[in-house]
Amino acid sequence: MHKINGIIFDLDGTLLDTIYDIADSMNIVLKKYGYPIHEYEEFKEFLGNGFRNLVKRSLPKEADESTVDRALELFTSEYEKNYMNKTKPFEGIKYILKVLQDKKIKMAVNSNKKDLFTKNLVDKFFSDINFVSVYGDREGIKRKPDPQTCLEIAKTMGLSSNEIIYIGDSEVDVMTAKNANMMSGVVAWGYRDLEQLEKYDVDHIFYNPNDILKIIE
Repeated sequence: MHKINGIIFDLDGTLLDTIYDIADSMNIVLKKYGYPIHEYEEFKEFLGNGFRNLVKRSLPKEADESTVDRALELFTSEYEKNYMNKTKPFEGIKYILKVLQDKKIKMAVNSNKKDLFTKNLVDKFFSDINFVSVYGDREGIKRKPDPQTCLEIAKTMGLSSNEIIYIGDSEVDVMTAKNANMMSGVVAWGYRDLEQLEKYDVDHIFYNPNDILKIIE
């Protein structure tokens, strides 16, 4: 195995626990439409492929595309008001990022969350971490599991793909790593059951943040 010199992190369910603000914002939209709301746990299954897919999965199956469009616009507006209400880093994450930084590991964030929200959240919670790049969903750029952004980050890091591990919490993240020819890692504290992820032939499973340190020692 090549020495790991770079780590690209997913954001939601990996570095930050964002589910409550996402769920609260979407449930406001559902109430306005007169649709049934969902429990927090249900929203964990809706995440992973960007806001449009989140909204589509939250709406009743019979909702047409124009309804999805309107609901997405409303959700984005609500989330903009609420996305820092309950969101916080997972326990131990800030410490691990600091240790990785001290060990000169190059780090970046690649999320399917809108780019502005991604950057603002990283600025708020991890202002003392010098990420090489922080990218969310950008206009004209293919989102995960397309490897485009990961390869862009690798170039910025000055590293080859086999020196980088992509760490996330969903099948989308594992597929992203594989598509970019990077090592894949999933966290046990995220929004997917490990049983769901193991079938994707993951390289590393991290049961707590300290486990991440073991792969760079």
